[in-house]
Amino acid sequence: MTRRTAGAGLAAALLCAALVTGCGGGSDDAGASSDPSSDATSTATTPAPSASELADLNRLVDDAESAANAADSDARKNG
Repeated sequence: MTRRTAGAGLAAALLCAALVTGCGGGSDDAGASSDPSSDATSTATTPAPSASELADLNRLVDDAESAANAADSDARKNG
């Protein structure tokens, strides 16, 4: 795997983790699904994230973008 591919994969994994964490994954605080018949239905009624949660998600996305940019830079240098 090239460094660029590894960096892009890392960035994508961090973004997915941030989205799952921010959205709560369709479960309540105890980890149980609020509607066992459909996760799509339960996530539709989830309240919007707070400002601090959005700031955390933005930080994670920025970190992922920085990691991808660093990997791209390294790949160009080692090219």
